[in-house]
Amino acid sequence: MNLKNKICLILVILALYNCQSKENRNMDVFRYKDKSLPIEERVNDLLSHMTVEEKAAQMVAVNTDIKDLIVLKDDGSFDISEIKSSLSNGVGQMTRISETKGGISQTSSNESAPLTPYENAVLSNTLQKFFLEETRLGIPAIFHEESLHGLAAAHSTSFPQPIAMAGSFNPELIERVYSLMAKETRLRGAHQVLSPVVDIARDARWGRVEETFGEDPYLTTVIGGAAVKGFQGDNTFADGEHVAATLKHFAGHGQPEGGNNTAPVNISEREFREVHLAPFKNIIEKQGVFSVMATYHEINAVPAHGNKWLITDILRMEWGFKGFVVSDYYAIREMHERAGIVAHGVARDGKHAAELAIKAGVNIELPDPDCYQHILQLVEEGVISIKQIDELVGEMLMVKFKLGLFDNPYVDPQKAMDFCGIETHRDLALEAALQSITLLENKNNIVPLRLDKKKKIVVVGPNANRVLLGGYSGIPNYKTTLFESIKQHAGNNAEVIFSQGCGITKGGSWVEDEVVFSDPSQDEIWIKEAVKVAADADVIILAAGGNEQTSREAWSLTHLGDRADLDLIGAQNKLINSLHSLNKPIVAFVFNGRPLAFNNLIEKADAIFECWYIGQEGGAAAAKVLFGEYNPGGKLPISFPRSVGHIPVYYNHKPTARRGYLNDDVSPLYPFGYGLSYTKFEISNVALVDSVISLSDSFTVTASITNVGDVDGSEVVQVYIRDVQSSVTRPVKELKAFEKVHLKPGETKKLEFVLKSEALAFYDINMDWVVEPGVFNIMVGNSSANKDLSTIALTVK
Repeated sequence: MNLKNKICLILVILALYNCQSKENRNMDVFRYKDKSLPIEERVNDLLSHMTVEEKAAQMVAVNTDIKDLIVLKDDGSFDISEIKSSLSNGVGQMTRISETKGGISQTSSNESAPLTPYENAVLSNTLQKFFLEETRLGIPAIFHEESLHGLAAAHSTSFPQPIAMAGSFNPELIERVYSLMAKETRLRGAHQVLSPVVDIARDARWGRVEETFGEDPYLTTVIGGAAVKGFQGDNTFADGEHVAATLKHFAGHGQPEGGNNTAPVNISEREFREVHLAPFKNIIEKQGVFSVMATYHEINAVPAHGNKWLITDILRMEWGFKGFVVSDYYAIREMHERAGIVAHGVARDGKHAAELAIKAGVNIELPDPDCYQHILQLVEEGVISIKQIDELVGEMLMVKFKLGLFDNPYVDPQKAMDFCGIETHRDLALEAALQSITLLENKNNIVPLRLDKKKKIVVVGPNANRVLLGGYSGIPNYKTTLFESIKQHAGNNAEVIFSQGCGITKGGSWVEDEVVFSDPSQDEIWIKEAVKVAADADVIILAAGGNEQTSREAWSLTHLGDRADLDLIGAQNKLINSLHSLNKPIVAFVFNGRPLAFNNLIEKADAIFECWYIGQEGGAAAAKVLFGEYNPGGKLPISFPRSVGHIPVYYNHKPTARRGYLNDDVSPLYPFGYGLSYTKFEISNVALVDSVISLSDSFTVTASITNVGDVDGSEVVQVYIRDVQSSVTRPVKELKAFEKVHLKPGETKKLEFVLKSEALAFYDINMDWVVEPGVFNIMVGNSSANKDLSTIALTVK
């Protein structure tokens, strides 16, 4: 080839190279953009290109300071130029963009109209486009939201609180509910939810009981695992309809000293592992959770956000957790001090608090840049190494790649508008509410009511005609109250009248800091009016309990929700006594976020339904149960104390813990696993396939259940175990299996429970996880109460 031809060939090659797209040329330099590569390789490549400033930016979230600069247009778009300079290095997360400039929810309200799902989706696309196209490396942000029992935003479906849904004892239902929550969240452009709560609630005084799945580690593991499966799907996120779940609060949050939120948790390592860590460990190992949230409190004098033993040694090294750890809001700051809060005082200042959290293994600070603004300085001073930063940032980048944010970052606003909070979702919300209601009392089979015999129904009480959703709620498109629903069901068949009866608090909103209790003089007027209205009633429907101010997260000294008394608040007992004097049948629906010691109500009412907060369809569900259109089958996921003095009252206590009280009953008001039905069930033929097994063997428990009543119904058959003699003391019983069974009248079903040897394991005298030889009592029944259980012996050799 002559020189001229060589030159021509070189020019052609250069021309072809120059014709390559900028994106393809960047692929050669930025291999992390090549979606055909393994994610780990993409993460490592991206880290190699990042500056320290860009890495530090990934370890913070942004909230109001940025969102307040966003002025939305009518279509949800906005001028991005206002925030460019503040986010030039990118950011790890954005906090609850559903509340941006006019977006309101229960957790952040203002006077503007809330975002529609369409506007929310447009907003998220615009923000993500900026991060991908206008920051140097194009690293997308994760948008996180609250979704405790439905996305905490406007135009979303509101389901029952977790404590209520746990009462369904139905993991299949839970998975469907949380899957719908995930889709409503993801279609609007969010990627992570700060849910589910898998704390073990062991103190009814604590205001966050409603956020949990109750007092039992096994039930919480099963229900919490189903929630994570619903949120995360198959963990590929390929369908664009699922989100990363966040297990919280890690760990022990549900047993605070004195029942005070964020108070110290002083507990042995054995109990900490077997009770409080168990749901986290089991769900992480089985479900592959992508995020964990650290908790506010201290554990044996070490604040959780600075606890390397907990976050690194146990979570990552021992359990092999591969996701990332988020801080609870402002909790890193609380290791030093925080206005309006009694803080820990273990950090000298915010910079030192950041050092403690980073060394413990907290990947990102929420909800705003605060203590982690000192990361650059800590690195420059050699206090924190680049290796430590790379490990923490790499774990978050790994999840961003798995979520598909680099390759498929945008959502379709019209899909969001067509799906979120729509009417057809009411069916699932109603089903969840129906399965959550627990019948506690039914004297003389007063319920279900027959409209042909009840011509005047008086619905009375502070919760009779209000929507009660509980904490961390959105603003659903549809809402029902008990009075409105009963009136609708009765139609022209009965006269239905409402009377206030009394109040609980004025206002009663979860976000109102100040709690103003109902005026006693006004209560007296309301009680007299209720008695007058109910004087000729055929039946009185009483809606009592608490409200969203009397049981809630106590997040500051001016926003409290923990209680020192568990009786009905205010004039409710006076109302009950006055109505009872009329000698009319009283059917009570109790709406509350925690177990209450309503002894007077039990004495005076003919029937009692525990409803908790059962979501947007709560009124409709209660009415269906009242009139027998649905047979209640809920069970209590937490024991009810007879008084505050009976706390702790959880069922899986140690043998010497319940010796007795002078002049009082030591048993719970209602036990864990308890719940009545409109029909009757018999559990029989409880047996073991093999009554003698070796240490590593599984074992099989069989039983038969028969509906001996005359209506269809559901029953939850529960299997408990007890190690009769062991190297350390063991609980009197522990739930290890359950199954919810629906039977027609006269129908019998044989059940088979196969339990692995790990169901018998515990931490022995040497803190080794073992199964010890000996005799184990296997108990089968329909509640944790001894009278409801049949016992057989299993020998392990």
